[in-house]
Amino acid sequence: MNNNEHFIKNIEFAKVLDLESLVEYQEGQVVSRTLAQGKPVSVTLFAFDKGEEISSHSSTGDAMVYILDGEAEVTVGEEKFLLKKGQTIIMPANIPHALLAKEKFKMLLVVVFSLT
Repeated sequence: MNNNEHFIKNIEFAKVLDLESLVEYQEGQVVSRTLAQGKPVSVTLFAFDKGEEISSHSSTGDAMVYILDGEAEVTVGEEKFLLKKGQTIIMPANIPHALLAKEKFKMLLVVVFSLT
């Protein structure tokens, strides 16, 4: 790796940052900011307006959601969970999951994939 090659993008290096401020709410939208993409890991910030959702789907990686602001309903399989700021949940690989903004919310999503 040369000195100009980075694995993390869309964020300033060597600076103290507030993750919550790196993605802004937009009316009627889900806004995302990708920080790293690929195998073995994907890192993305999201801001959901109230009522917005990501419908049920599954992933080949284990996904960790960390709520930075607001409140979200997270469905994992058939079970629903209400998460608030400061809380996290793991959505296992190959299990359907969905997210619904009960209120506006921001989250950090980290997905870890197998290298094999």
